[in-house]
Amino acid sequence: MAAIYSLYIINKSGGLIYYKDYGSAGRMDTNDTLRVASLWHSMHAISQQLSPVSGCFGIELLQADTFDLNCFQSLTGTKFFVVSEPGTQHMEGLLKHIYELYTDYVLKNPFYEMEMPIRCELFDINLTQAVQKDRVALLAR
Repeated sequence: MAAIYSLYIINKSGGLIYYKDYGSAGRMDTNDTLRVASLWHSMHAISQQLSPVSGCFGIELLQADTFDLNCFQSLTGTKFFVVSEPGTQHMEGLLKHIYELYTDYVLKNPFYEMEMPIRCELFDINLTQAVQKDRVALLAR
């Protein structure tokens, strides 16, 4: 069973710019992925405003019975979130690594336009390698 179910990247406006499904069961259609991304963007923004803690940057971890949702927000407002098995450890490190891949292969691509869907083969290849390495590391623990 895969530790990581799916990866979403949302631009600062709340638009889904990248989605990758790693789970084998319960695949969602395109409309459902757009709804999940939009809902998460809204919940994240509301949590920043309603937090009693000053300097809160929004929800970083949402734990449910059947999944965990880990989120990393860049300084530009782009959100990266991973849906994984409950109790999966070290997702923060994986999200930061995915952000590094995003900056290296997407933002430095001269043909990529900001806030638009990500269509970059090098990003896809390196992302797949990073997730596979993370799966191997999780199995070794």
